[in-house]
Amino acid sequence: MPKALPAGMLPEVLKEDDRPKWDNKFQYILSCIGFAVGLGNVWRFPYLCQIYGGGIASMVVSFVVGLYYNTILCWVLWYFFNSFQDPLPWSTCPLNENRTGLIEECRASTPVNYFWYRRTLNVTTDITESGTTQWWLVLCLAAAWAVVYLCTIRGIETTGKAIYITAFFPYLVLTVFLIRGLTLPGAIDGLVYLFTPNLNILKNPRVWLDAATQIFFSLSLAFGGLIAFASYNPPKNDCEKDAVTVAVVNSITSLYASIPIFSVLGFKATTSYWDCLDRNILSIINAFDLPEQSILRDNYTTWFEYLNSEYPDKIASLKLKRCNLQEFLDQSASGTGLAFIVFTEAIILMPGSQVWAILFFVMLFSLGLSSMFGNIEGVFTPLMELNLIPKSVPKEAISGVICLISFASALCFTLRSGSYWLHVFDSYAGSLPLLIIAFFEVTAVAYVYGIKRFSDNIKWMTGRQPNLYWKVMWKIISPLLMLTVFLAFVSVQVQKQPTYSAWNPEYKDFPAKEEKLYPGWVVAICALLAALPSICIPAVALYHLIKRVVGRQKSSMDSSL
Repeated sequence: MPKALPAGMLPEVLKEDDRPKWDNKFQYILSCIGFAVGLGNVWRFPYLCQIYGGGIASMVVSFVVGLYYNTILCWVLWYFFNSFQDPLPWSTCPLNENRTGLIEECRASTPVNYFWYRRTLNVTTDITESGTTQWWLVLCLAAAWAVVYLCTIRGIETTGKAIYITAFFPYLVLTVFLIRGLTLPGAIDGLVYLFTPNLNILKNPRVWLDAATQIFFSLSLAFGGLIAFASYNPPKNDCEKDAVTVAVVNSITSLYASIPIFSVLGFKATTSYWDCLDRNILSIINAFDLPEQSILRDNYTTWFEYLNSEYPDKIASLKLKRCNLQEFLDQSASGTGLAFIVFTEAIILMPGSQVWAILFFVMLFSLGLSSMFGNIEGVFTPLMELNLIPKSVPKEAISGVICLISFASALCFTLRSGSYWLHVFDSYAGSLPLLIIAFFEVTAVAYVYGIKRFSDNIKWMTGRQPNLYWKVMWKIISPLLMLTVFLAFVSVQVQKQPTYSAWNPEYKDFPAKEEKLYPGWVVAICALLAALPSICIPAVALYHLIKRVVGRQKSSMDSSL
């Protein structure tokens, strides 16, 4: 955006620069929505609904989160390529494996879990066991970054064209899933579960902490991408209307995505519930030599209560499973667990599962790709605007270097321990730094630059003064809320040692994951990831302060001479 000017000195026309511009306002809004609406709207917001009813610093965060997003795109591509196989490779356990014990690992868990943890990640049992890079993941990672490079090769001049596809396609797929999902048995149970609030859990402060961090991820705040996109607008632009539009569309999208997701998850839970009943019914019929079809799902409870009262020892010896629909509905996950395990298990049960798998993973790729546009722009624009790179260097070369460095940095995620490191980056590099950056951004505007001057600038841009609501939010409510969330986040983190969940076939409770403590050196890396982007703010401020002091001293010496 153009540099803010003091009140009373706002010219009617600012000098036009040679920077590119959006083709039209819709393209800009669509790019902001594509950046804000991402994977979190599909796999994190529904999960939270279920369980709870500036500058250099932003550039660093955008780079780190970009590594995270494109690693997800790498996994999505791997699943997408496998979606064309008949049958789907994650639908059954392999008949034979070269390595001993792997078939037992699959049978002890599920085919989907086996395909994810063994065939995709080939994960180690501990974060300290790095293992080797997995060639298929390296190829998919390279393909993902190649697509990102082609779409961002000239900044908004190319992303502005690609966004029409990457932003609209997920809505089309969600609509198709919505229509299909609502026709599946159990869809209503999934939706009732989604929209039934648990008022008691709202007393847990963790709920509000997760909600606050979710909105940062959901709206892509403090990444720098939105500011970078906005900087290519004309000087006089209704920024207030743009901000409200992006926020409203993002929230509606999160809710809209939750409906097809939970209709399908309701179908999965109902199918699992029926399978549980059918296994128990078969065991009872065989044990008591009853006629087939004598016990049905509808009268199972009546038969069970009768037989349990008359033959308690015989019923106990059958070791029947406890079949409860609510428990199956509770078995959900967020993030990669929802996309690559839970939802994939649901897709297997749907007729025409290959088609639904292809649609789902193409949708995830489109969501991640449109978010990557903002992350790359959040790195690309500051490099250009801060004159860190000579103007003579072609944009294509700058984009290429950014993508190449990012690809090389993300190779650590293709190691056998890569999924553990991805969790480290996700938990520590993209949560606390965002709160800190956003806090400094809003306090700098409200208390350093000043609300009065900022409001006058907005009036010049939009033709109207911001109302009292915005001024109160900028000066009091927003800084206070972010400070509260920051303190709550820190207090929650210091109360427990950092842990991670390891996939360990030798664990006594397998296929449940084994909770392990991070070793000390990994904890140090976690702290560094959280601190590095935040340190940029005082470091750059100190640099400019020293530069100003030195400049004044030099001026004084020159004048004295």
